Amino acid sequence: MHKDLVFRALADPTRRLMLDEFSERNEQTLYELTARLIMRHEVAISRQALAKHLDVLEKAGLVSSEKRGKYRMLVFNDGPLRAVMDRWLK
Repeated sequence: MHKDLVFRALADPTRRLMLDEFSERNEQTLYELTARLIMRHEVAISRQALAKHLDVLEKAGLVSSEKRGKYRMLVFNDGPLRAVMDRWLK
């Protein structure tokens, strides 16, 4: 079941772009992530749509959020991706 959630998360091109950004900077605020998607990839996305994508990534275990002061930090976790890759590459 968990692997299915990872594949579901990877199925969407916007979520793959989000993971590209997290692979470069594994901790970002929602604002930073939104700005990077808009400026680097010309993705026109609302904060609400981004939040829905983050929900899918969180359910797959690829992203978690932590409250730090007045900011919500989004933290990338590559463990689920490694687990899926190890299944076929070992």
